[in-house]
Amino acid sequence: MNLIVDVGNTYVKLAVFKDDAIKRKDVIKLEHLLNHIDFLKKEYKSISKVILSSVGKLQDDTVNYIDEHFSLIRLNSDTNLPFTNLYSTPKTLGIDRIALVSASVNKFPENNALIIDAGTCITYDFVNNKNEYLGGAISPGIRMRYKSLHNLTANLPLLETEIPNSITGNSTNASIHSGVVHGVLKEIEGVIRDYELKYSDLTVILTGGDANFLSKQLKSSIFANSNFLLEGLNYILQFNSN
Repeated sequence: MNLIVDVGNTYVKLAVFKDDAIKRKDVIKLEHLLNHIDFLKKEYKSISKVILSSVGKLQDDTVNYIDEHFSLIRLNSDTNLPFTNLYSTPKTLGIDRIALVSASVNKFPENNALIIDAGTCITYDFVNNKNEYLGGAISPGIRMRYKSLHNLTANLPLLETEIPNSITGNSTNASIHSGVVHGVLKEIEGVIRDYELKYSDLTVILTGGDANFLSKQLKSSIFANSNFLLEGLNYILQFNSN
């Protein structure tokens, strides 16, 4: 069994995989990581391999502890990957994007695929039918747009995310909801349309924290999977274990 450890700035996602299937998924605070790994080690005694993806800061003693108890891969730009990386600055490519592209070539081998990760930022990543990663785009996510309207203006309120009733907002709040949510939806649909004009056989994957919220409103045909990043990390671990 494999253990996936995806470390953010405050929270950590952990997933236990048996082959390609998720047996357990947890989200914990960073300070509880070692205790939770100890718990999982006792609960799933057959865990032998771990992949660590970290955008936050981990103490050396935490990494050393994991390395002492498991066969550890720490994902970075030098990790052996299941696709050809044609990004012009490969060392700056985010490890979350690396994981998502890996999941795509595993789930949809030799497909032209656009992976959209709707989280803090919205990232677009394209891999062609030769399993070559060409790059993509990065834009502000939904919450970042709400916050920027509030933080960079004098009078606009900070609102919670909400599906707008109409494209024409009849109040300041309604106008903000319309601008943010419809703006994101039109952006995503426009990007998908541009790729579809170039690649008629395009597969589109939507993932990330806002995937469920957006998938209900998008008109485009998409494959929504909230676990896509974890599945990609597991595939990288498998790929490096063969």
